[in-house]
Amino acid sequence: MKHLELLVMPFTKIQLNSRIPNLMNGKAQSLDLDSLPSLPKPKKDQTVLIVATTISAVVFLVFGLILALYVIWKIKNIDVIEPWELEIGPHRFSYKELKKATRGFRDKELLGFGGFGRVYKGTLPKTNTVVAVKRIHHEAKQGLQEFVSEIATIGRLRHRNLVQLLGWCRRRGDLLLVYDFMPNGSLDKYIYDEPRVTLTWDQRFKVIKGVASGLLYLHEEWEQTVIHRDIKAGNVLLDSDMNGRLGDFGLAKLYEHGANPSTTRVVGTLGYLAPELTKTGKPTPSSDVFAFGALLLEVACGRRPIEAKALPEELILVDWVWDKWKEGAILEVVDSRLNGEYDEMEAIMVLKLGLMCSNNTPSKRPSMRLVVRYLEGELSLPETLAAPDEYDGKKGGTSGMELEVFIDSYPSSSYFEKVSTWSSGYDGEGDIDIEANSVTPLTDSGREDNR
Repeated sequence: MKHLELLVMPFTKIQLNSRIPNLMNGKAQSLDLDSLPSLPKPKKDQTVLIVATTISAVVFLVFGLILALYVIWKIKNIDVIEPWELEIGPHRFSYKELKKATRGFRDKELLGFGGFGRVYKGTLPKTNTVVAVKRIHHEAKQGLQEFVSEIATIGRLRHRNLVQLLGWCRRRGDLLLVYDFMPNGSLDKYIYDEPRVTLTWDQRFKVIKGVASGLLYLHEEWEQTVIHRDIKAGNVLLDSDMNGRLGDFGLAKLYEHGANPSTTRVVGTLGYLAPELTKTGKPTPSSDVFAFGALLLEVACGRRPIEAKALPEELILVDWVWDKWKEGAILEVVDSRLNGEYDEMEAIMVLKLGLMCSNNTPSKRPSMRLVVRYLEGELSLPETLAAPDEYDGKKGGTSGMELEVFIDSYPSSSYFEKVSTWSSGYDGEGDIDIEANSVTPLTDSGREDNR
C-alpha cells in the first residue's frame, strides 16, 4: 500500500503542477457561452396586445376628430327653422334640396345676376321640375320676418300672366325664392341692342296685353292691392308660347284696398321710377302705371328708357317720343328692326298710351283697368294728348346735366346711395338698380337676373 501511494502521489503532483503555470501566465480558460443561462423570451400574446392597443387608440382619436368636425359642419349648415316660419306658406324647401337642384349654385347654372340677387336654373330632385332659384341676401334681420311674410302672401297669387312663386327657403341671411322656369327668358333680350331673335309686332302686342292683364289683377282683382315696384322689360318673362309673364316680386308691397300705403325707401330701376316717389316715398298703383308706360314705349321702340349712347335729343325715350308726336312723325320712333311690318293703328295706340301712362302728374295717368280696355279695343284713346307736364317745376324728362340733377334728387338712406351715371361708369348696357346702387350687368345672352 505504501508503495502504491508513492506511485500515485508523484502523478497527482504532476497534474496539479501542470495547471499552475497557466494561472501564473495570466491566461484563463475560454467561457462556453452555450452553457450560460438564457433570458426568458417575451410571450407572443403580449406583443399582439400592445400593437392592438396602440392602433385602437389612434383609430379612436381619428374617429373622434372626424366626428367633432362633422358635428361642427352640421351645426353650421343646419336649416334653423324658427316657429314663425312654420306658419308661412307656400312650400318651404330645404336648403339642401335647392343646393342639390342647382348643383351647388354653380356658375354654370347661373341664369343672370343684378343688384338684388342671383338667379340659378335648377331641377328639383324629387319631381324633375325645372325651376328658377333666386338667391337674395337680406341684410336687415329685423325686417326679415315681414319680408318673408309678404313673399309668402305673394305666393298665393294665381294669374296666367304672372310668374308663379313655387316656394322659398331661408338660410341665415340668404332668402331663396323658387319660381316657375320660363324657357324663353326675359323680354329685354329680344328688344335691346342686337337681339338674336327679333319679336314680331304681333308678339310684342300680345306680351303688352298679357302684362297689362297681370298688373290689373295685382292692383284691383286680388284680395289686397299689390304694388310691384319694379316693372321693366327685364322682369317680363316669356313662357314656351311667348306669353308675357310679370315676374320678380322681390320688391313688391301689399296693403288693403282703400288704405293709404306706407312710406318706404325708394327702390326700383332708373328710367321707370315715377317722379313723385322722390317726394312722397309712397309706392302706389299709379307709380306702377308710370313704369308700365316706360315698358310700352321701350317695347314699341326697341330701346331702353334712358339710352346713354343715343343722340342728345333721343337720350330720354319719353321726351323723344313726345317730340315726335308734336311733329306728327310718331311712327318714326317704332323699332326699325320690324322693317315696317306692323299694324300702324296699334303702334300709334301703344305709343300714345305709353305717353299717357308716363305723365308726371299721377292723377293724369290712366288706371290699369282703363289701360286694359284701351288695349282690348273696348275704348278709344282721346284724340288730343296731354303733355308729359311738369312736376315740381321740372319737365318730365331730363337731358344733359339735368339727368345728374334728377338722379341726385333721390333721398339718401342706409340702403340707398345717390347714383350718378357718370360716377358709376354707366355705359348704357344695363339697368341702374336704385336700392342696390349698381348697374345690372347683362349675361352673354343679354339677360339679367331679374326673374
